[in-house]
Amino acid sequence: MSQTDFIAIGSIIIDDIVYPDGRTSMGVLGGGGCHAAYGMAFAGERPGLVGLAGEDLPAEIRARLERDFDTAGLAWTHHPQVRGWQIFEWNGVRNEIFRVEVVEPFMFHPPADSADVPYDSVRGLTLLREGKYVEGWRRRFPDAALLWEPTRAFMLAADHSAFAAGIPQADIVSPNLHEAQTMYGIEDEVEIMRRLLADGVKIAALRMGERGSLAARQGEGEAHFIPAVEAPEVADQTGAGNTYCGGFVVGYCRSGDVAEAGCYGAAAASFTLESIGCGRIPADREVEWERRLGEARGGVRTVRL
Repeated sequence: MSQTDFIAIGSIIIDDIVYPDGRTSMGVLGGGGCHAAYGMAFAGERPGLVGLAGEDLPAEIRARLERDFDTAGLAWTHHPQVRGWQIFEWNGVRNEIFRVEVVEPFMFHPPADSADVPYDSVRGLTLLREGKYVEGWRRRFPDAALLWEPTRAFMLAADHSAFAAGIPQADIVSPNLHEAQTMYGIEDEVEIMRRLLADGVKIAALRMGERGSLAARQGEGEAHFIPAVEAPEVADQTGAGNTYCGGFVVGYCRSGDVAEAGCYGAAAASFTLESIGCGRIPADREVEWERRLGEARGGVRTVRL
């Protein structure tokens, strides 16, 4: 069995990015699970990455994953590695078009009870899956802080019952603002936070892009606005929300405080914003991490719910 404190469960996707002005970035490392794992790594952890990978995964990508993560949790398949166009519009909307025929196994495998998952216990994990999968991962890691990042497909379909199915087994639930607005039919983020908590979410981390995030815990009667940490130069927004989730769960496990966890998430997300695809861990990570974490802490404000 492999040993690590944190794991990210989700997909690896090779992204071919098309920007509104016609520029492209081809063969970029992406995928929600991979971005979340980098969020943990920016916070100073060496996380495990749990997902499915094609045997044709480019050698340079595989070497990078093995350098930065514990990859014992990757299951390998003969299917071609999932790859997709990521097409951005001027208003920031992203359209994803997969370029391979077989996609679904990469989104949901390995399952929670699979022997391909080589971990006995972890302190925290991120899970990018539909609500029906949360219970299985809760059983697999009953003592871990489980952050569930709902997949956007059913959130955009306004399927509240599918969303509610995953809530009871998650310690932390982190939708993005657009998804939550669509599902609840509410624009105001504070009112959305009230609805999330009323639905039984124990800890909610509402991701709001450049506006930062809003985090709250059940029963405390308050929510914390955490500002987005400014990246030196924004190169690509893809995966910043996933990276936030990875940072958040590490921050929560270390501190037990939801505002501090949000600051971890904001600091982690900023590293992804300045890179095309999954952000690379900089040589001065420790110094830059502390600077960005301090920037986030300095902008926290609290509102009553």
